[in-house]
Amino acid sequence: MRFVVVTGMSGGGKSTALRMLEDAGFYCVDNLPVLLIEKFVELIAAPGGEVTKVALGLDVRADQAFGEVQKILENLKANGYSFEILFMEANDKTLLKRYKETRRMHPLSLDGRIEEGIKKERGILSEIRNKSDYVIDTSNLLTRELKEELDRIFVQNEEYNSLMVTVLSFGFKYGIPADADLVFDVRFLPNPFYIDELKYKTGNDKEVQDYVMSFQEAHTFIDKLADMVEFLIPNYIKEGKYQLVIGIGCTGGKHRSVTLANQLYTRMKNRGSYGMKISHRDVGQGIS
Repeated sequence: MRFVVVTGMSGGGKSTALRMLEDAGFYCVDNLPVLLIEKFVELIAAPGGEVTKVALGLDVRADQAFGEVQKILENLKANGYSFEILFMEANDKTLLKRYKETRRMHPLSLDGRIEEGIKKERGILSEIRNKSDYVIDTSNLLTRELKEELDRIFVQNEEYNSLMVTVLSFGFKYGIPADADLVFDVRFLPNPFYIDELKYKTGNDKEVQDYVMSFQEAHTFIDKLADMVEFLIPNYIKEGKYQLVIGIGCTGGKHRSVTLANQLYTRMKNRGSYGMKISHRDVGQGIS
């Protein structure tokens, strides 16, 4: 039997993950009181049972002793039960935004301050997060991308490391992305903006891609960048990093940066056990 414990920050996507696992054939139970976990596992894992895949959702509630979860999980492991822990994460800014949009109260913000509830919850969940098999940060994930990640782990059973790599194109005229870990400037390449037939197209159009990649400097740049990123990623994984944003910028974020971001993404997307996504921050900005 495959047994997955799904937990994480309130608002981090736990309920969504459980629904997706249920669609993938898992028998899902959410919000089970902590003191019933052991009995539930004993019953579900009894010989002759028909259930082969189980997902158990656990989250912080003001009225349940979440501090006992770690002890209970250790007892289960000592008694021969194997399980995986999936931790759903998001940054504070995203969690706060989600709570404000839904107008819900955080389960630990008894005084009404969501920020304090988030801070308290992070402290409570720090131990189980550190021991999780999978950590998925949903701060910048689309629902489709989350489903792809869960399918990769729990349906296709691919080897997984808790690192999501985002290749992000942007325009320097609109500012460097605040969440970028690595930033590369491709303004050294000729700018398609000054060619009339390319000016109103983007790096998602073949004509612009062909123009940008017609220069040997573009090929040399992407070769060296891909080599460096391939070297860095295993070391980031080893250090426990779970989010890497690679920013590639040009003047307006429409032509050169988009083309080279697409090139890097295409080269890297099937090369490792980490997640990959691409985003073009400023491709829709007006031309001025």
